[in-house]
This record gives sequence, C-alpha cells and structure tokens, in this order.
Amino acid sequence: MPKSVKPIPESDKLSDHLRDSSLTSDINKPDFRELDLGSPVSPLRSQPRGLNTTTTTTSSSSSSSSGSVTGRVRNGPVVIGRSNSARSQSGSSSGGNNLRPTQSRSDSATSSSSHSQQPLISSATSPATAANVLPTGNICPSGKIQITGMTQSRSRSDVLGSGTGTYGHGSIMRGGGSSVSPAKPASVAGGGGSPTTSPVIVGSSNRSSPVAGESSWKKAILGSDAEEVKRVGNEMYRKGLFNEALKLYDRAIALSPTNAAYRSNRAAALTGLSRFGEAVKECEDAVRSDPNYARAHHRLALLLIRLGQVNSARKHLCIQGRPSDPMELQKLEAVEKHMAKCVDARRLSDWKKVLTEVDAAIVSGADLSPQLFMCKVEAFLKLHRLDDAQSKLLEAPRVEPFPVSCSQTPFSGMACEAYTYFVKAQIEMALGRFENAVIAAEKASQIDPRCNEIAMLHNTVTLVARARARGNDLYKSERYTEASSAYAEGLRLDPCNAVLYCNRAACWFKLGMWERSIKDCNKALRYQPRYTKPLLRRAASNSKMERWGAAVSDYEALIRELPHDKEVAESLFHAQVALKKSRGEEVLNMEFGGEVEEIFSREQFKAAMNLPGVSVIHFSTASDHQCKQISPFVDSLCTRYPSIHFMKVDIDKCSSIGNAENVRVVPTVKIYKNGSRVKEIVCPSREVLEYSVRHYSS
Repeated sequence: MPKSVKPIPESDKLSDHLRDSSLTSDINKPDFRELDLGSPVSPLRSQPRGLNTTTTTTSSSSSSSSGSVTGRVRNGPVVIGRSNSARSQSGSSSGGNNLRPTQSRSDSATSSSSHSQQPLISSATSPATAANVLPTGNICPSGKIQITGMTQSRSRSDVLGSGTGTYGHGSIMRGGGSSVSPAKPASVAGGGGSPTTSPVIVGSSNRSSPVAGESSWKKAILGSDAEEVKRVGNEMYRKGLFNEALKLYDRAIALSPTNAAYRSNRAAALTGLSRFGEAVKECEDAVRSDPNYARAHHRLALLLIRLGQVNSARKHLCIQGRPSDPMELQKLEAVEKHMAKCVDARRLSDWKKVLTEVDAAIVSGADLSPQLFMCKVEAFLKLHRLDDAQSKLLEAPRVEPFPVSCSQTPFSGMACEAYTYFVKAQIEMALGRFENAVIAAEKASQIDPRCNEIAMLHNTVTLVARARARGNDLYKSERYTEASSAYAEGLRLDPCNAVLYCNRAACWFKLGMWERSIKDCNKALRYQPRYTKPLLRRAASNSKMERWGAAVSDYEALIRELPHDKEVAESLFHAQVALKKSRGEEVLNMEFGGEVEEIFSREQFKAAMNLPGVSVIHFSTASDHQCKQISPFVDSLCTRYPSIHFMKVDIDKCSSIGNAENVRVVPTVKIYKNGSRVKEIVCPSREVLEYSVRHYSS
C-alpha cells in the first residue's frame, strides 16, 4: 500500500553546508555556474517551495520491476515524478505514469518493459533530450536509487555519487559504487561543490551542449556572453588545453572585468601552465574584486604554501576565522615548522641540518619555494660541494615575475627575493665569475638595502673583484710577485676561493717556486675537486721537480676529464716515459703516436707482440655490431694512454692471424707485455677494458 509522506521543507542548512564544503575543494580547478539545488537529481531546475514530496513503496511482482523506499532524504526536497514535457512524451507508453505530487507509483511494473531499453540520459551527453527524461525511481537517504522501469529489466541497486557535500555531483553507477570524473572543475561564484567530481545532471532543462573541436572555442572567443565564454573555457580546461582556456578566460574578463570567478579561473589555467607568479597575481586581483570570494582566497592560499609564504597563506586559508581546509592547514603547519628549523640551522652554520630541513619542507608542500632551493644551494656551497650547488641551482623553480606581495617576505633576516640574489652572488664568486657576482650583490642590496648581511657581502664581492682584476693586469705585465700579492689580498677577504688560489699558483710557477705552486693548487682542489686548471699546474710543477709518479697521476686524472686534449695526452706520455726511465726500465722505440695502428700480416703482428712495454691488440670484424661500439672507445684509450701500443686486426681480412691466435669470438682484446701475453678479454665492457689497460700500464 503506497504511503504519502509529508514534504520536507527547504532548509537554509543546505546552503550553509554547501558554502562550507566549497572551501575544501581542490584549488587548481576553474569554477562553474552556481547550481540551484532545488532537487538533488535535477539541480538546475528550481522547484516551488510549497510542493509536496512523496516517497512510495512498490512491491515487485516480476523481474523487470523494482521500487522500494527505505526512508527520506533529509538534506532537501525530493521531487519524484516528471515535468510536463516528460509526461507528454511518456504517456503513450506508460499509460498511468502521469502522477500528481501525492499519487503513488503502483503502475510502474506495467510500463517497465517499454522502458527497459532506454538509457539513462544526462545533459552532458545528450542535451537535446535531457530535459524530457528523469529517472523513474526513488532516492533513499543512503543515496541508493531504486529504478522502477527505466533502464533495467531486473532489480538492481544504483548509487548516486555525492561529491563533497553537494548533491548532484558524481555519476550514477551500478553495483553500489560512485563514479568520480577526474580533473573536472566544480561550481563557481559562491565556490560550492567538489572540484574533483563532475555533476551528472539527469533531466536538466539547461541545454548546454559539450564543446567539440577547435572551431567551438574559436567561435566562443568572439562571443559577447561572458558566461558562455567562461563555460567553453572550462571545457578546454577539463581537456588539459590550458592555453585555449586561458584565452577564453581573458575574453570573459574583458567582457566583465570585475568578475572575481573569471580571474580565479584564469589563475587555475596559469597554474596548469606552470606560470605560478602570474597565477598568484591573478588570485590577488580576484580577492580585490570580491574580498568575500572564498574560493579565490583558498586557491591563493594553496599557491602561497607551495611558494613557502606560510604567513600570507595562513591569512587566506583562515579568511573566515577558521581554516577552510584542515588538510591544507596541516600541510601549512608542517612547512612552517621545517622552514623555522632550516632558518635556525642556517644561523648556526649547521649546513647538513639545513639540507635535511629544506628537503623536509619541500616534501611537506613547499615545492615551488625559490628561497628554500637557494638555501640548499648555499648549504652545498658552504660544504664545498660546488657541483651539487650548480646542479641544484639549475633545478630551482623560476617564479617569474616574482609576486610583489612575496618579494619582501622575510627569510633568515632578509627579504625573500633579495636572498635569492644573495646566494647567486656567492656561487658566481666561487666559480670565478666576479663581474656577475657584483651584479647579483647589487641587485640584492637594491631589494633589501637595510640588511647588514647583504651589505657585507656586497662590500666583500666588490673588493674581491677589484683585487682579482688588478692581479690579472699585473700577471699580464709579467709582474708576477705583485700579482701574487694582489691575489693574496682577495684571498684575505674570501679564503675559500679556488680561482684566486689557482691564479696565485700560476704566479709561483712563473717565479720557479714549485712547492708554493703545488701548495696553492692543493688548496684550490680542496674547494673544487674537479677544477682542471690547478690540476694541470700541479702536474707541471711535479714534472719540474721530477716527481714523475705524482705527475703521471695528475695527467691521468686530467685525461679522464679531457679525453680529447692532445697536449695533455702528450704530457702524460712524456711523464710516463720519464717514470719508466727513473725505474730503470727499457724505453727504446717508445714514441708518442696517439693512433691505433692496423696490422695486415703475421710478420707485422709478431713484431707488435715483441715491442718493449705494453701492447694492446684488438681483434674485430667490420660487420659486427659490438665491434663497432667498442672501436671508438679503443681509440680514446689510445689517446689517454699514449705510452701503450694500440693495434687492431680485422680477422676477415687477415684470417690467418685469427686462426693462429685461436680467435673465435669478436671483439677480443689481448694484452702483451714485453713479448708475453698477460691478458685476454672476450667481448670486454668498457670498464673492464680500461681497468686492464691502466693496470698493465703502471
């Protein structure tokens, strides 16, 4: 027996609930038109306030009908039935389905067969017919829908995905799940809805057909209806076409410059394009246009957290006196905690702790913070890890233009933007680019002229640059003693500068003071281990002092860094020959060649085997892929180890040599020392081959 229940009056609690839930939505999604939630199924259709609501119970007598009611929807009025247009369309097939608000649905079983093949129609997929179709079932408090003759021939429960506190969001799915459409924007102007779900509006009278193709957005951008332009922009955003969405939002703003929602949507598109500085500015403009627009405040807060601007982020996140999103507040507090620890560690010069806290702050959410990345660069620099500092400098996010509101935010006692130039000045000076260092220090002083730490660095960089320039001029004039004094003046101001140590070592070398030259080269290499100039000067100084073992070690290290430098290769060859002589080894017929010699006869091969010293013979064929890969590496070894004889044999051309040496697989490398074979490697890797060559060359 069907029951008639009293209507549930429309309550202000629903609108309050929606307004609160909107503040928790994902910030990087554009907004849609605010929905009139007269019905949770058809949110775009308003309903008369005094309309009675009926929930009914239908007992199913066949497998094609289902329809039982378990209770009442508490959050708003539920209207079960059809609009006038729906009744006129379905009257011929369902007969008695034209229900009054208080009429029961006892005849739904008789109409189920005629509707069993009709799909569930939404305005997103079929705007032409969506206005005339509503689901012929009941919505229960749990969100389940009992279909009574529309899409299923047997009883089956469906679930309406509810989004985040807003009816009508999500999709109706079979089997008790809810469908969430990823990357779909949420509601606008009041900021309601869930940004991670897209409303599937069944039976909506709002005929907004989806945009398809490039022509649609080009047509929309020429339109004069700002809301329509924005709608098409939202479609482009959903598809990941951020540039097209941005152009449409620009057009909407041109049509309605004071609309905060349009600017907030534009910020979302800019964020999608990684134009974070512009996105912050756009959010700020939106907030100025409408100080009460919570969604713009929320979006701005999330951007500021990523930029490490925790104080400003807190203000926008708690715009109504309480956090709009507890999860984001937790993220903000974690970033704030680690940034505070980072600043404390920097003040104590605990650079390893600085690295730990910077990484923790970035992982917590401040992944776009320039000051945190520059703090890591500074820590690597103070730990004399210049290579790491350079690589981290390249990874630092570029927030351009830097938001004016963030520029003067304090970080470790100086303005945030000034700190980035402060660190750049230090790394430029460490790399010997003194003019660039002066420019960066001047820029930092202009941004924050009252910071003592910046003023001291600016003064130091200027004086060091002058000392280095004066030393260079004196060196060119061959006034080496005075030049060394000028470099020493710079080192008093910057005692860890590898470039100045290297320049002074050059002065000592010219003055014949080899020990002093080696000492300054050692200091330069301590601060920059891969700096080749002091390594070259130290090798030359060791050669002058006939320390051949040390000279060979330095030249071998150089040839690894500069594998194609023939001057270094020749210097290495001569140092190796001198080392052999100092050991009393035979060095007859050792000449610097630098090329792999090809062998064409057995006599030539026997002569190569019996050469004094070490000979490396590479057996290969021109057609083999592995041989083609290893041959250039053998050529480079020939340059890097000039005291070793490198030869190659093509066994296709000289099969007799291959047979005599029992070579069955190529590439094969055999190493001979003073006429005796000491090593044979079949299909060697580069690492194994170089290790063997280096081992037998020593």
